[in-house]
Amino acid sequence: MEALIHFVATTTGLLGDVLPIAVILIGFQVIVLRRPLVNPARVFTGLVFVLLGLALFLEGLELALFPLGRMMASQLTSPSFVLGGDAAVLLEFTWTDYFWVYIFAGAIGFATTVAEPALIAVSMKANQVSGGTITVNGLRFAVAVGVAFGVALGTFRIVTGTPLHWFIISGYVIVIIQTLFAPRSIIPLAYDSGGVTTSTVTVPLVAALGLGLAETIPGRSPLLDGFGLIAFASLFPMISVMAYAQISEWRTRRGRNADTNPQNPT
Repeated sequence: MEALIHFVATTTGLLGDVLPIAVILIGFQVIVLRRPLVNPARVFTGLVFVLLGLALFLEGLELALFPLGRMMASQLTSPSFVLGGDAAVLLEFTWTDYFWVYIFAGAIGFATTVAEPALIAVSMKANQVSGGTITVNGLRFAVAVGVAFGVALGTFRIVTGTPLHWFIISGYVIVIIQTLFAPRSIIPLAYDSGGVTTSTVTVPLVAALGLGLAETIPGRSPLLDGFGLIAFASLFPMISVMAYAQISEWRTRRGRNADTNPQNPT
């Protein structure tokens, strides 16, 4: 009964968030465009599904994803797992003691990105407009590799306590340099890839992991060190997608040179 009451309260609260969207869409359709709604019953049913879906999603975050992320962070950083000793020994930690944290962070970043609905939709559209030049799985895996590396590097930052801006500024310098040399057609898609990763599946687990690490590692502040991990998940996909395009272009150019300049056997 308590869970049902909490769900109803969440749904009621979301009603104020969904209602303005419906008002804007319907208002522009009826008042600005002066066109009647096509199948109003279907539109109303869809809005109800959106409302219920958001409520169920938020409930799922609270019941499963956030607790799971924090639990994994707590277990991976516990003294018994890291050093096999007590908490006093853990105060003398080094960044190499947490290599399982980096592996877990990279794995969870890769897995959640591959399953990200927004990325799947963007990959399918990119495949269509490029005439098959950009493959669906190629783009998904390129983005997932970037997120995996970014999240792993972000957990390293939390463990070591290194200032966040050092990594972010360095990363964007690399993005700017890559932008000068990457194929023109891939640059907008690479920039968009950084945004689609921070969506429904990736953000909850990554955020929970960052906060969990900051809460369990000695000397870290959840406010100062726990946040910022999602920035890594947004930044490094841009680097990996442009690198993927640059490598593909280099291989294509190399293949063309080999065809136009075959080496005659002596």
